[in-house]
Amino acid sequence: MKPLREWGMRSRIVTLVIGSAVLVTGGALADSIWLIGIGAWLLIAAGLLEMIYRP
Repeated sequence: MKPLREWGMRSRIVTLVIGSAVLVTGGALADSIWLIGIGAWLLIAAGLLEMIYRP
């Protein structure tokens, strides 16, 4: 496995989106607003990275 600094930006964005989906789904199932909020912020971060670093 490559070190984190050698990963491409695309894989970091995909990781953020997957993490966001997991947290939002888990928050919805557990009825936990803070998990949904963290998932939303991860999705916002992924969107910003996608806009800044267009591969």
